[in-house]
Amino acid sequence: MSAPLPFDNSYARLPDRFFRRLAPTPVAEPSLITLNRDLALELGLDPGWLGGPEGLAMLAGNRLPEGTEPLSAAYAGHQFGNFVPQLGDGRAILLGEVIDRAGRRRDIQLKGAGPTPFSRHADGRAALGPVLREYLVSESMAALGIPTTRALAAVRTGERVVRETVLPGAVLTRVAASHIRVGTFQFFAARGDTEALRALADHVIARHDPEAAAAGNPYRALLEGVIGRQAELVARWLLVGFVHGVMNTDNMSVAGETIDYGPCAFLDAYDARATFSSIDQHGRYAYGNQPRIALWNLTRLAEALLPLLAADEEAGVKEAEAALGGFAPRFEAAYHGGLARKIGLAEMRAGDAELAGDLLRRMAENQADFTLTFRRLADAAADPAADGPVRDLFVDPTAYDAWAARWRERLDRAPRGPAETAAAMRAVNPAYIPRNHRVEAVIEAAVERGDFAPFAELLGVLARPYTDQPGLARYGEAPEGGGIGYRTFCGT
Repeated sequence: MSAPLPFDNSYARLPDRFFRRLAPTPVAEPSLITLNRDLALELGLDPGWLGGPEGLAMLAGNRLPEGTEPLSAAYAGHQFGNFVPQLGDGRAILLGEVIDRAGRRRDIQLKGAGPTPFSRHADGRAALGPVLREYLVSESMAALGIPTTRALAAVRTGERVVRETVLPGAVLTRVAASHIRVGTFQFFAARGDTEALRALADHVIARHDPEAAAAGNPYRALLEGVIGRQAELVARWLLVGFVHGVMNTDNMSVAGETIDYGPCAFLDAYDARATFSSIDQHGRYAYGNQPRIALWNLTRLAEALLPLLAADEEAGVKEAEAALGGFAPRFEAAYHGGLARKIGLAEMRAGDAELAGDLLRRMAENQADFTLTFRRLADAAADPAADGPVRDLFVDPTAYDAWAARWRERLDRAPRGPAETAAAMRAVNPAYIPRNHRVEAVIEAAVERGDFAPFAELLGVLARPYTDQPGLARYGEAPEGGGIGYRTFCGT
């Protein structure tokens, strides 16, 4: 099968103990749900070919073009704090890597491509609902400007998968800077395989942190690079109200991309304790706990890297602790700077963090919608007469009034005028996010009725999150009851 896909597979050149080589399991009757034409062009791929019979066969895992070296990767991980020494790609197969038009190396992976040696007796398949959820949310995150894996295509398999019920099957084609995780390092560290650990670290340096190669301690520089990327990523999550839901170490990418959209959700009413995942019984991965968990995960990465950081363990621990000390300032700068921009401040001054924090406290006490509050604040910044729609979001509107008086006094000391401030706020406060109830509605339409039109419409809306779209305002509305009680499920 020939195809215009210029594969260049660096991960497949690592030692065989990094993965298992195998081909996807063919499916019965594949049909294309959607193809991300813009992403295909970005990757240097031909959308016409991908949407045709040969491309569909590849996207379903039925036939492989020349240059693919399919494999399932090995990794370990802490799942809800408990270490599992072997996990690995149980239903995902990496086809290979391409160099995109910007010169970036990108993985192309099929998710739901059949059982692998890491499946642990599972079927290796994906249900249609979780595939559509990951497609929608990952593409929305990309449009919001948040580093993420991308969705190239979704394909129906013509087969059924058994979960709690019998469901239609699907395959997602996922694109990533890499699929290397904190858990990948843990896999080799747990086995005392320092040779493989070094080979993996050198691969990551070459791929994601080339400047680290020239550092006095390249492996500490690698660790610092991952720490910095994750600190900024989690800050960006919080600034749009995103809750990952399952921040296990095997779900943390060293490339700094959001990966594995299982029981993810977005805040409606603001609540730092919000936990949506049905399997997160104790709120370990609650919205406000995500920075702490990110640092916990990064500490596990530092532990895995200890043999590379210094010749003896004590010295390695000091190197690790010094690197980990950089997480808090990096996160706080990204988060507080982002919060300042969300309330219209171009630069942080004394008292600004407290001003933004006080707004969040009042929002939590009054069940104010996270996205709508910040979006409507832009209108209020342009004209105090527009305070009404913001006030209406608070159970006690006077709680907003007291804060708004201080906010306006601060805006009066800023160099920008009202119109410029409002425009800047609209550029960072989305009008549209993947509202949980909207995502569920389009999944239900597709799974229960075979109707993909709502999915396509929502996908189109989310592609322009910062732009008001006439006739589509309903997609920006909060659900009744503020979304309280909403639950998500992994779907695996």
